[in-house]
Amino acid sequence: MKTTQPRRFVASAALPGAGLPHDRASRIAARRAFVELKHAFTAAVARVEGRQGDWLRMQIRAAEDPLDLWMLRAPVMDALAARDDSTRAWRQELRRSLSGLFPDSEHASGFAPLVAA
Repeated sequence: MKTTQPRRFVASAALPGAGLPHDRASRIAARRAFVELKHAFTAAVARVEGRQGDWLRMQIRAAEDPLDLWMLRAPVMDALAARDDSTRAWRQELRRSLSGLFPDSEHASGFAPLVAA
């Protein structure tokens, strides 16, 4: 009696979607984190007016990778340089979002970060 071998799905260039379930789950989690970061950037820049705000919104919309947003962090923080409480809260939210996606981006210090409970 002849036995049929089970199908063997191996992740390769020929089968780009094949892989273990945890591979797919990690890609989904990474995509979610990127989308959340992009939403945080978009919300923060919504309050910036003029040509600078228009340019930042266009750059954020065009971002396709977390690194694209990482490279925009300085111009966005510069645009949010006002000293009022709401702007300070947006800067803190962006820093928190960036450190969640890029955990080694902050320099080590003796102080613990403030965590909202």
